[in-house]
Amino acid sequence: MNSLLRLLPYARPYVWHFAGVIVLVLLYNGTSVLQPYLVKIAIDEDITGPHPSVHGLFVIAGLYLGVSLVGLVANYTQVQVLQYAGQSVIRKIRVALFTHIERQSMRFFDTNAVGRLVTNVSSDTETVSQFFTNFFLSMVRDGLSLVLIIAAMYRLDVRIATYSMVLLPILFGISLVFRRRLRERYQATRTRLSNIIAFLAENLAGMRIIQIFHQEQRQARAFGELNDAHRQASVREYRLSVMFNRTFELLGNVAVAAVVWVGGWAVLRHAIPFGTLYAFITYIRQFFQPINSITQQWNTLQSTIVAADRIGKVLAVEPDVRDPEDPVDLTARGPIRGEVAFEHVSFAYIPGRTVLHDVSFRVPAGSFVGFVGATGAGKSSLMSLLTRFYDPQEGQITIDGVDIRRLRLEDLHRVIGLVQQEVHLFTGTVADNIRLFREEISDEAVRAAARAVGADEVIERLPEGYQTRLFAKGANLSMGERQLIAFARIVALNPRVLILDEATANLDSKTEALVQRGLEAVAKNRTTLVIAHRLSTIRHADEIVVLDHGRIVETGTHEALLERGGLYAQLHRKSSVEAVG
Repeated sequence: MNSLLRLLPYARPYVWHFAGVIVLVLLYNGTSVLQPYLVKIAIDEDITGPHPSVHGLFVIAGLYLGVSLVGLVANYTQVQVLQYAGQSVIRKIRVALFTHIERQSMRFFDTNAVGRLVTNVSSDTETVSQFFTNFFLSMVRDGLSLVLIIAAMYRLDVRIATYSMVLLPILFGISLVFRRRLRERYQATRTRLSNIIAFLAENLAGMRIIQIFHQEQRQARAFGELNDAHRQASVREYRLSVMFNRTFELLGNVAVAAVVWVGGWAVLRHAIPFGTLYAFITYIRQFFQPINSITQQWNTLQSTIVAADRIGKVLAVEPDVRDPEDPVDLTARGPIRGEVAFEHVSFAYIPGRTVLHDVSFRVPAGSFVGFVGATGAGKSSLMSLLTRFYDPQEGQITIDGVDIRRLRLEDLHRVIGLVQQEVHLFTGTVADNIRLFREEISDEAVRAAARAVGADEVIERLPEGYQTRLFAKGANLSMGERQLIAFARIVALNPRVLILDEATANLDSKTEALVQRGLEAVAKNRTTLVIAHRLSTIRHADEIVVLDHGRIVETGTHEALLERGGLYAQLHRKSSVEAVG
């Protein structure tokens, strides 16, 4: 419930909309309660009364029609206003949740499945929207309706109205019995649906692996088992919900029969007029409708609490990596040179499992430095620390002598550009993906960036050139074409420090040669750090840093390291054999 209360401030800008809904609901409920009373007057005074009157019937009919029209307009307007306010609140929550997730550091994504986060942003927020629309409307409309109906019943006949009130404790007792069990069953259904979405997202992302290793049937069986579990939970939930609703329906019919019996005897004894009995029967039916609706909203409330709790848990997570309280502006110190230094850096993703041990090195501004080592040596971890995806447990990392933890993340990421082995392209045009949707980067700047890395010829051959629309992740491009666009993106954004994390590992030799020529132009007057499987990529580096199990074991130029005959020489011999093979 606390998580739900935490979301209420998002509704503050629309408080007058909700107030207007209350007024409209009051007007609509008033017309609903007035209609049976008008019919009662027509029966008792203008039809069965001592002085039947056609004129009176005409007047009552006109009033009834007018009241119905007012109720219709009020109901239509209240729904429109409430939907606008409710959906606006959900939009604010959804945007805030997405923005909050974007602020998280990489450790958050290491421990939260993508499918579950998708459920939080899409499905959970949609569930919460039911609170601001269905639940709010029901509590106001049905609550007011119940009060007005009870008042009208007592206005007609105190004795029969008092008998009817015996139903209230019975109805609320039934609600208490069902409420906890409904919540438990909804939580089970919701959890199993989340498991399905997480499994689906994971398998769609790894479809190539599933197909190449012929795991389709196994994964289909696992998916079927998850769906069976969800189906069973859903059936149990709806079975209990139907039992709950039918119990109310049965009580409603019993109450109508009791009113007919008691009221019928009263009419036969001339204790009350027939019109009053008609109005009572109508009010009894109306009496159960708001109670049934309110109790049904327990489902909505329970599901909203569960969804809000899940959203609240995400919103409560503060990023491990944050902007400093007193940030340093690198540009205020003069032009950014791009000198990078690691000073006694140690780091572990999981406490107790250190992956970098007391690493120290310096990359002069404008130099080209390569990093090599076996898988798991710590190369990518170094770059993740430099970009502040994570912070080290010990030591510091500096750019131009300033600890990067003293820089705003936005400023740091303007200084550092990153190209990874797996290029991520967004749905949009080629030009959009090069400029990353930043409107300040002109079309000419986009073309110049593509020319700098040799991507212009490739792009011009596409069906619509720079305006060719890319599918998700650039699926309609080859791996080499995606990599060239990623290089052009770096040139367009123009960082002072460039990180290439296995950026040419998946390129064929022809494309790699094309990229290599562009890379030399891109790296000119820019600090470039390259992680490479292919040692040919860093053959001409100013310095090569060799890592082994999180420690620097060798540094030097290509020739010097070969002469030394250490780990680098071993890696070079191995890569040469693989190339020949």
